[in-house]
Amino acid sequence: MKQVDGEHDLFGDGSVVCIPTYGHTPGHQSLKVRTEAGEIVITGDACYFCRTLRERRLPRFVYDREQMLASLDRLEALEKGGARLFFGHDPDFWKDVPQAPVPAF
Repeated sequence: MKQVDGEHDLFGDGSVVCIPTYGHTPGHQSLKVRTEAGEIVITGDACYFCRTLRERRLPRFVYDREQMLASLDRLEALEKGGARLFFGHDPDFWKDVPQAPVPAF
């Protein structure tokens, strides 16, 4: 186990990077993964519904509202830069994501 504060490149090559997405919980990290098809970001609880990002609809319980809004801004910037965001708890999002055993990328 390694505790990190801020961004952390897991392998030192930019292929898997923990990115700070604080706000919903203190110290929350999302995961940015570089694939042959492009970057994906597993948002975790920083943004578990697409509408959280699009409409800035924050969950009922938030540790730090301003940090969470800043994290949403960062996720939005990554998306605008070409990353595909994965929203962990959004059933509408997952309808269009290929499921195992079909490869996603």
